[in-house]
Amino acid sequence: MNIKISEVANLPSRFGDFKVKAFKEGQKEHLVIYVEELDEIPAVRVHSECLTGDAIGSLKCDCRDQLEYALSLINEKGGMVIYLRQEGRNIGLLNKINAYALQDKGYNTIEANHQLGFATDERTYEIVTFILHHFGIKKIKLLTNNPDKISAFPDIEIVERLPIIMKANQHNKGYLDVKRDAMGHLL
Repeated sequence: MNIKISEVANLPSRFGDFKVKAFKEGQKEHLVIYVEELDEIPAVRVHSECLTGDAIGSLKCDCRDQLEYALSLINEKGGMVIYLRQEGRNIGLLNKINAYALQDKGYNTIEANHQLGFATDERTYEIVTFILHHFGIKKIKLLTNNPDKISAFPDIEIVERLPIIMKANQHNKGYLDVKRDAMGHLL
């Protein structure tokens, strides 16, 4: 892996005062947001970019709620958020919007991806192991509902899974049902 790593910078935010470091992997630049003093076994949220949810507040998903919950938790209890630039389960923004258009016609999130020629989930997580090793982390408490993430980091011991359950709304209930029923998310 040819990874470029930034310097450490301060990031005061409405969730707390954090440190940040960027990792450039090819054309993707990932961000690590963390507290200055990391525990030996920190809480870690691996969060994939969701422009529509994270930045605009879309109600079609629970991404922003999960990100904000994770930032509040790591501010309070310590840990890090690894923000991966893998928009739309790594199909990119343009294709994600095309998938949204298919969802507007009645397809669910998985069916929409398949109609566009993509797998259910195109994300990869090798960079996460690299980042955790960079910080000297061998064991984590993983904030996730996604069973794929629990087994995605081969050299990292997951000592505890911390659920990150958000309240459904009228716009994302079907999406969350599909994540639970078809993708095995622990909701």
